[in-house]
Amino acid sequence: MKISWTDLKKKQSYAVTLLVNSLKKDRLSHAYIFEGSKGTGKVAVAKTLAKTLFCSQLDGAEPCHECRDCRRIDSNNHPDVRIFSPESGKSITIEQIEQLLKEFSYRGSESKRRLFVIEHANRMTQVAANRLLKFIEEPAEQETVILITEQLQQMLPTIVSRCQTVSFKPLLSSELTHKLEENAVSKSLAKLASALTDDYETAYEMAEDELFAQARKLVIQLMEEVLDRPSQVFLTIHEKWSPLFKDREQMELGLDLFLLWFRDVISLHLKKDEQVIFAQERELLGRYQLRYTVQQVARQMEIVLEAKKHLNANVNPQLVIEHAVLKLQEG
Repeated sequence: MKISWTDLKKKQSYAVTLLVNSLKKDRLSHAYIFEGSKGTGKVAVAKTLAKTLFCSQLDGAEPCHECRDCRRIDSNNHPDVRIFSPESGKSITIEQIEQLLKEFSYRGSESKRRLFVIEHANRMTQVAANRLLKFIEEPAEQETVILITEQLQQMLPTIVSRCQTVSFKPLLSSELTHKLEENAVSKSLAKLASALTDDYETAYEMAEDELFAQARKLVIQLMEEVLDRPSQVFLTIHEKWSPLFKDREQMELGLDLFLLWFRDVISLHLKKDEQVIFAQERELLGRYQLRYTVQQVARQMEIVLEAKKHLNANVNPQLVIEHAVLKLQEG
């Protein structure tokens, strides 16, 4: 895959600048931790770094992507580059770390340089992490270890202190939306999920959950009823809202969708149509905009935020939503 440092820098300027400068000055650290949410390019950066270290036709810091070494790195077949990823959901055991360290002890198959990448490094058992720590404390020349994690707080503190941590910033909302759409998530759900989280895995799981699509549809229905059929609202709360949102976490999702709706209305007032999340409901949003001023919509957002506080204070969820909707109807 032809991903250049220039391409990667557009998304991860800090991380790429730090690594490229280290490469140019020949000051690459012996151990790094790449930390950040899923989908932020940590593995892509690690592979591009590997190509830069082994490419036979290097142009400055840019690998050619075409030589034998680059192609073998792409196919995970380079003898001096080892990328280890545990099976889904499983821990990294001491046996696996011992095997990796055994490989570390060998001289490079084709050069003195070696690079090892361990994905989901936070899944190491305590024993495995302590075993790896001993290796990191006694680095060999021209050997580099990259530990990749989405949960830095779960890493052994002594390992973190002995590695250079490189943080990868979250995806922009537009980038996350595009990535979700590439994985067959509908545009409407992709935009909505991207507005609620900057973590790809969380957004994807959310968008794939049937409850999420139902919640979106229900919030739209309630907003329409607030405008056109106010007497219907409490019946909808009783017949649809309560059965759908069975716990406080699900209820909070529903309230968050209300907040996004009101934010969209304010965006229309401010003539920032490009920021609208519920884009497919433009006509209904427009009618809501005509009914309520910016000040009124801001007050409605305050009502929802107040409802979230009550929810977190263990107030009965049914009473929370009924009280909130009653105040919303009052405008």
